[in-house]
Amino acid sequence: MLVLMALEDMLGDFGCTSVAVAGNVEKALGLIATRSFDLATLDVNLNGERSYRIAEALIEANVPFAFSTGYGEHGVDEGYGNRPVLNKPFSGPQLVKVLTALVAVGSPPALAA
Repeated sequence: MLVLMALEDMLGDFGCTSVAVAGNVEKALGLIATRSFDLATLDVNLNGERSYRIAEALIEANVPFAFSTGYGEHGVDEGYGNRPVLNKPFSGPQLVKVLTALVAVGSPPALAA
C-alpha cells in the first residue's frame, strides 16, 4: 500500500489531476467498469495475483497502459510483448517518459525504462 501511495503522490507531482489506485485485481476491474481513464500503469503481480484480466479489460476499454514489474521484460507474458514495461524500481523521470509516450500515441511500441 505504501508503494501505491508513493506512486499516487509522484503522479500528482507531475500534474496528474485524477489518480485512482487499486491494490488487487477485483478493485481494478471495478474501477475500469465504472470510470474512464486516459492511461494506466499495471503491476504484473497484484497482491500475489497476475493482473492479465485487468490488461484485457484495459484493452477492451481502449485504455493505453504500461506494465510495471520487478521481473524485467521477461516477467510479462508473451501476448503482451508490444506493451511498454517499467522495470521496478523505476524513477520519476522513467515513469514520466513512459506515460508521456502513452499519452502521445495511445499505445506505443515496446519501451524499456
